[in-house]
Amino acid sequence: MRKEQDRWNHNTHYYDIALDAAPSTARTALDVGTGDGLLAVRLAEKIPEVTGIDSDAEIIARAQSSASGNITWITGDALTYDLPEAHYDLVAAVATVHHFPDLVVGLQRLADLTAPGGALVVIGCARSSTVHDYAFELAGIVQHQVLSRTRGFWQHNAPVQMRFPHTYTEAKQIATAVLPGMKWRRLPLWRYAFTWHKTR
Repeated sequence: MRKEQDRWNHNTHYYDIALDAAPSTARTALDVGTGDGLLAVRLAEKIPEVTGIDSDAEIIARAQSSASGNITWITGDALTYDLPEAHYDLVAAVATVHHFPDLVVGLQRLADLTAPGGALVVIGCARSSTVHDYAFELAGIVQHQVLSRTRGFWQHNAPVQMRFPHTYTEAKQIATAVLPGMKWRRLPLWRYAFTWHKTR
């Protein structure tokens, strides 16, 4: 079996964005849609209290059985589960928010869970609709070919949903409206990322 740190795919490739956004004083972190729990494990290496939540009971059980570290595993919907508000110094959602029934409501919920002075990081998937988007897609194809040959492509166990309700432009507009001041990045490998810091 490949070691956790050696597992590469389009999501794990961008985990460092979430890790780097964590405040230096972070004590608590929430991994929303944790899936196999690989990000939660990496967060636990630098943050004392980490919670991974996913609605798939089977995938949570698998993550719990294979992971070490001080991680609390929760089977539930992050939008409705009784999580403490304004508690987490870092809230991360990787390839998760396109599953939300309403992106506005979902992003507001993640913001509510973020502690004052904390950071919210979303690495998301969307649909291309502009020349700029398609240029990133071409770059992503090249990057995928190179990295999958050199590192191997690991298919995670969590369910995959390839229907994306928003374009990149729409996702950015929604995030900007809900989270003023957020910093947006369009990424190759069919992803975008944004980071938002909650004022104290």
